[in-house]
Amino acid sequence: MHVLATQLATLDDAEAAIDLGQSPADVVVLSFSDSDLSALAAAWQRDAGSLPTLRLASLKKLRHPMSVDLYVERVVAHARAVIVRGLGGLDYWRYGFERIGDAAREKGILFAALPGDDRADPRLVSVSTLAAGPLERLDRFFREGGSENLRQALHYVGAMLGGDNAWKPPVPVGPIAGFTLDRRTVPIAELCQLQDHRPAALVVFYRSNLMAADVEPVAALLEALERQGLAPLAIAVNSLKDPAVEADLERLLRARKPAVILNTTAFSARRADDTTVLDAADAPVLQVVLAGSTRDGWAASPRGLSPADLAMNVVLPELDGRLLTRAISFKAEAAVDPGVEFGSVRHEPDVDRVDYVARLAASWVRLARKTPLQRRLALVLSDYPARGGRTGYAVGLDTSASAAEILHLLRGEGYDTGKLERSAGDIERFLLAQTERIRIPLSAYRRWLAALPGNLHRLVDETWGDAGSDPAVAGDSFDLPVLRCGHVLVLLQPDRGLAGDRKAGYHDMTCPPRHAYVAFYAWLRETEKIDALVHLGTHGTLEWLPGKALALSAECWPEAVLGAVPVIYPFIVNNPGEAVQAKRRLGAVTIGHLTPPLSAAGLHGAMAEMEGLVEEYASADGLDRRRLRFLEDEIVERAWNSGLAVECGLSRGEPNQSAIAKLDAQLCDIKELSIRDGLHIYGRQPGVEARGTLVEAMVLASGTVCTPAARQGIDEAVAACGRHERDALLAALDGRRVAPGPAGAPTRGRADVLPTGRNLTSIDPRAIPTRTAAVIGARAADEVVRRYLQDHGEYPRALVIDLWASASLRTGGDDLAQAFAYLGVRPTW
Repeated sequence: MHVLATQLATLDDAEAAIDLGQSPADVVVLSFSDSDLSALAAAWQRDAGSLPTLRLASLKKLRHPMSVDLYVERVVAHARAVIVRGLGGLDYWRYGFERIGDAAREKGILFAALPGDDRADPRLVSVSTLAAGPLERLDRFFREGGSENLRQALHYVGAMLGGDNAWKPPVPVGPIAGFTLDRRTVPIAELCQLQDHRPAALVVFYRSNLMAADVEPVAALLEALERQGLAPLAIAVNSLKDPAVEADLERLLRARKPAVILNTTAFSARRADDTTVLDAADAPVLQVVLAGSTRDGWAASPRGLSPADLAMNVVLPELDGRLLTRAISFKAEAAVDPGVEFGSVRHEPDVDRVDYVARLAASWVRLARKTPLQRRLALVLSDYPARGGRTGYAVGLDTSASAAEILHLLRGEGYDTGKLERSAGDIERFLLAQTERIRIPLSAYRRWLAALPGNLHRLVDETWGDAGSDPAVAGDSFDLPVLRCGHVLVLLQPDRGLAGDRKAGYHDMTCPPRHAYVAFYAWLRETEKIDALVHLGTHGTLEWLPGKALALSAECWPEAVLGAVPVIYPFIVNNPGEAVQAKRRLGAVTIGHLTPPLSAAGLHGAMAEMEGLVEEYASADGLDRRRLRFLEDEIVERAWNSGLAVECGLSRGEPNQSAIAKLDAQLCDIKELSIRDGLHIYGRQPGVEARGTLVEAMVLASGTVCTPAARQGIDEAVAACGRHERDALLAALDGRRVAPGPAGAPTRGRADVLPTGRNLTSIDPRAIPTRTAAVIGARAADEVVRRYLQDHGEYPRALVIDLWASASLRTGGDDLAQAFAYLGVRPTW
């Protein structure tokens, strides 16, 4: 497991204790939503003469308890009414809600604590001082949203404070509306009826942005999509899970059949059946981020996004199978309005990032619109980690046979794979001999290098010298191995650095790639004009080049090297931690493939001899006591001489019978271990014997009683892996949706990762530990306690568990479940 180096930079500055410096007012409104605050500011300005005085503040600036204390003391305690709208329920801002609630009760202040979504939280009602009726009405004003409803909300509060304000009840605003290139708000029916011969690109954004007239990023994206030859249309929704939204959106998808969807809404839209409303389009869904940070904060941070943006706009949307692109806008604060002592915050588009996302969307559409015969593909193999026999290596995958299998599959689907059908042997000979090569003129490369953004070309020259000194240069050209199979190229990824330092530099996040590496990808883009790149197996170096961890800039090396090219990445299913880097930095469709076939470890050498002695000992027990004592001594002596005694936790002077019982248990465990026996071939199902071994290993790992029906279900899922892997690759190359699926280790109880051939998701942080992990973790805790009690005669008084994210990703959280078991608690689902 490899982790990208990150630092907090300025994305988390709001978590420091700050004083907003506001003066008191009659009414105070705090919200996480910048749209709420901007609309309230505009509404108050419209009727300022007849409304109570108002103060507005963002909860993002009041995260630190000291900031809350200062604000309560200097502003809230002097108010007559306070409204707080969080992101969720009480737990989102518990300290603030409770602190304001206490002050409101002490001072007789009207206090409304409102949820930021459509899920009621009774605890918010309990901290509020308003009665249920007024509290519900205020909630409706904010939930419907828009400047007019919030203007009426301010008049309603004024009336509650004794003013002669007239107000109107909340007016329902439709949950979905269309938005056009000329910035008109139109009914969905009008979007359905529009006629356009160009491929449609659908942009989805929040209705709250439309109501607050905060639509610049969406408008800029629509314009950029049109420049790419697409027919852009947009919809504003309150939630993709709203049944009313689903009905209209499904109608729009049927009518316009978008070739690509660009979604800017946060969170997951999964329904109870694990589908989403966008699935019906059967098109790639690109996740586009409207960042909550400033542009300066993003530019200065190697991480790229704040924790809130990461959770809402990356981690949870990945569960729906969305492909992360870039942050196209950042928050910009206007000058402070002295009337409300608040500067409205709006989304300001970044033209360069908008353009990249539009180009990537167009690339996916071009891939889909071409026939298989027209598509040009690069099938790239890794060269890692610099050991003999590791050329083209991928974790758990037979890359030569897999490449041949993929070429055969593509040939059958009408792709141009050349006159000759390539076998696994052909691929192996190419990898070993590398006699088939291409030449990239230095003159062309120097033009491509100079076109890199910023000072990247200077960094390459300063680090590696002139391009002509690169080891891959022969004469006036780069000389690189490429096996041309019609319109499909089989290539070996060049070293990103010097061959001798390959392993050390594989994950170096500071060193730029060398000239041959940059030339390789530039040639694929500019000369071969590939429609998609398929990186075969875990894992390459492209996603580990220097740059931000996510929400990349133009000067981040993965983007600078690759450009706006669709990436399809077959990845071993048990390594979600590293698949995440490809998903988030390359925007890759990471198609999970099965782990290698297994076989029983068995016992060999000294251990096999030891097993024979133990079996002989068991046979002699009760029949020949003299022979029994001799065997006891022999077994224990050999155990100490071989080191097995230490592994089993034996102590000197321990009774022979106790020692032999421990040795027997250890030998049985080792003998029954499942170990890798060969490599998986992408798109092929395991043989009958290998399938049976894997099923048995999964049943044992589950820690539960497995019924015949459940065992049959696991067997069928394993058998279906090959077909699903083939279908997923073809779907991705057709520019269609690849269904998402969890990643993890099948042999660690993760039957849910089968069948493979799905777009890997890392983990749903709301769903760990899984039910199976809870059983395995509790069983492990019981075993540790039992062993300690057996060895020491007492229960352990203290335990330390070192939790690793990679382990939780693979197992679904059995280490976390083990910790829960020690605490005497269990999760509820």
